[in-house]
Amino acid sequence: MTTPEPFKIKMVEHLNILSRAERKRILEERGYNVFKLKADEVYIDLLTDSGTSAMSDEQWGAMLTAQQSYAGGDSYYLLEKAVSDIFGFTKFITVHQGRAAENVLFSVMLSDGDIVPNNMHFDTTKANVKHKGGTPLDLVIDDAYDPGTHVDFKGNMDLEKLQRLLDEEGRDRIPLIMLTVTNNTAGGQPVSMENIKAVSSMASEHGIPFFLDACRFAENAYFIKTREKGYSDKDIREIIREMLSYADGFTFSAKKDGLTNSGGMIGVKDDELFNRCIDLAIIIEGFPTYGGLACRDLAAIAKGLYESTKLEYLEYRAGQVKYLADLLKEGGVPIVEPPGGHAVFVDARRFLPDIPPVQFPAQALTAQLYIESGIRGVELGTCAFGETDGEGNIIPAPFDNMRLAIPRRVYTLNHLKYVAEQLISLYDKRDEIRGMERTYSPELLGHFMSEFRPI
Repeated sequence: MTTPEPFKIKMVEHLNILSRAERKRILEERGYNVFKLKADEVYIDLLTDSGTSAMSDEQWGAMLTAQQSYAGGDSYYLLEKAVSDIFGFTKFITVHQGRAAENVLFSVMLSDGDIVPNNMHFDTTKANVKHKGGTPLDLVIDDAYDPGTHVDFKGNMDLEKLQRLLDEEGRDRIPLIMLTVTNNTAGGQPVSMENIKAVSSMASEHGIPFFLDACRFAENAYFIKTREKGYSDKDIREIIREMLSYADGFTFSAKKDGLTNSGGMIGVKDDELFNRCIDLAIIIEGFPTYGGLACRDLAAIAKGLYESTKLEYLEYRAGQVKYLADLLKEGGVPIVEPPGGHAVFVDARRFLPDIPPVQFPAQALTAQLYIESGIRGVELGTCAFGETDGEGNIIPAPFDNMRLAIPRRVYTLNHLKYVAEQLISLYDKRDEIRGMERTYSPELLGHFMSEFRPI
């Protein structure tokens, strides 16, 4: 039985499609990096699900009626209630986006030489840890590195790896432990409540604060409800409050499960840490009741938090991802399985087995998909997560994936069907795709500005 979207469309935006020759010329001019494309040069944009959501009539209405005030605007108190209702936190700091939350938190908590364990750091989290002189350490379960393995909670922290680290390093070099929910780097894979609770307990035993990177907290709660024993009858918000109850704090990009185009926050339980974070945030983000945002954005976040935690919305959201994943699998396209909560990850190493990781197969695939179809995905592999040694040699990432991130409430199933058809067609002529040579890359977050040329 078909379940329709839990909304109706009240406004449309024209999609522009350029010719193949135009797309090829443009991408060559931009160093074969799809980040450098203009939005109107893209037909279907699956670069990211961050800041690309379609907002609701209630969100727009709240924005229009919000007081615009430097201090004490009513929208801050709307958000305060939403954060309390949904996250169970009373102390939080608003910032302009998720990486700003990471910047504030790590600036306050990290020192040179510190280690930050995580299931898997995503790109900005990893860069912010490094920027503060720390070492980001990924301790995800081994199954996460096998794209074909079906595991319900493939984003889990490996508890044995974490215990070994705690035994070796202790409290002195580990200022905090993080869990990213869902685990974006591993394919949008969820983390179980059992794992969250266990990591929290281990952190508490060693006197180490435990934080969630909660960008996709609602999607993670949905997977707990549908996959973990004992949670099928629980309300989504009840599951979210339990998840957050085990954490000493969280970072959050409202551009994901806040259903907004801007914004983020830090939640903290400890008074002293909260005061240190808020003192820094005032310097680099703004006064606490607006935090680097227009006050109307806070109202949109407040409404978005309630909307993203409705079961019917989350069923639709996960259903879209599964729909695209199923079409691609039927067409023989190798993907990371099971599909996660916000994107389908195409395994470029299996898609292009003759292109070695040092020739960036996921970047080559992403570039060719745009040239052939106007679809923009993103490389999440050796360019985004690889390293270089002292002589400049490339150390490949553990995987090379092309992420097709689905913006929330934006595309129809027909759009996704087109994506699948184009990628299946490209798979049938994959032998024509060549590897890439990277000609330029900054030290941190290099994939945003890197340039390439075909080999």
